[in-house]
Amino acid sequence: MKQWIVGIILIGVMLIGIVGGSFQGILGNKDSSKKIVYNDFEFLAQGDYWVLEKDGGNFIFSYNPKEIERIEGNLNLINNYYNQPFYIFSKDNNAEGEVYQNLFYYNQLVQRMQKACPEGENCAENIPTKTCEDNFLIIKEGELSKIYQQNNCVFIEGKQEDLLKITDEFLFKILGIS
Repeated sequence: MKQWIVGIILIGVMLIGIVGGSFQGILGNKDSSKKIVYNDFEFLAQGDYWVLEKDGGNFIFSYNPKEIERIEGNLNLINNYYNQPFYIFSKDNNAEGEVYQNLFYYNQLVQRMQKACPEGENCAENIPTKTCEDNFLIIKEGELSKIYQQNNCVFIEGKQEDLLKITDEFLFKILGIS
């Protein structure tokens, strides 16, 4: 008798899981119907993020290209970073995370990504010092929103509240989107 009760409970749990999963598929993806097209690239809204499928990879951004300010600047395209070490110094964890997830974690475009300290900067952590001879991204606060490149260093500067948007613009630029 106990086995029957346990069996009926397990079947009930499985049915609830199947029905719940069906509703999640219908209701949980309501944002994915929202999309924008920018320069022939299609961005799909998924929760709080925008997803772009490009060259067999998925790129995830906090902002879509229509939500950010265009910042002039010529940067090396992503093919200059393929399978190369990539170093980052950032005063903003969200901006750093956006670069990490897109260039390394999800797409493995760079060989590895590592925190580094710019030459002449006083860094609190025990991290290696790098120069513009290395592929190096430096994200820091500044009065004006800027993205510029000197040798192999890319500098992203702006107000603290804008650093994530400017970082997305950097990613759009090196991926050839904007």
